[in-house]
Amino acid sequence: MTQRLDYQQQSPELFKKFVEFNMSLKKGAIEEAIVDLVSVRASQINGCAFCVDMHVKQATIHGERPLRLHHLAAWRESPLFSPRERAALAWTEVLTQLPPHGVPDDVYERVRTQLSEKEITELTYSIMAINGWNRINVAFQSLPGSLDKAWGLDKANLG
Repeated sequence: MTQRLDYQQQSPELFKKFVEFNMSLKKGAIEEAIVDLVSVRASQINGCAFCVDMHVKQATIHGERPLRLHHLAAWRESPLFSPRERAALAWTEVLTQLPPHGVPDDVYERVRTQLSEKEITELTYSIMAINGWNRINVAFQSLPGSLDKAWGLDKANLG
């Protein structure tokens, strides 16, 4: 696979604004571990190898256990996730693959019992962001691991 184009170079102002939006989410109410899980799960669903690679490495650097990362694709059956994490993952999946008739009430109720309204809103913005990154990296075939050194992901020691 060869990267089709360098979207950062072609539209640097838009890239900068999107990065700024993404960075503002890091100061939010949702804990880093949940954002990491959400980023990996949405990227798995969207088939974004670049983002799966990057977010697994970030989660590892942040202290996430390897077994939980392996279980993420089967989180419903795994005993390794808390009710709060399960609610966030369910919300991630439904917003990543929107059903034809919108978000079911039971999924919303599930997330509402585990997160505050502010947390649900911030989680939704985080899901929007990762889905945006997935789409641009899938469209232009960004190469997994190609920015590890520049972004400090080589510290995960997974290469």
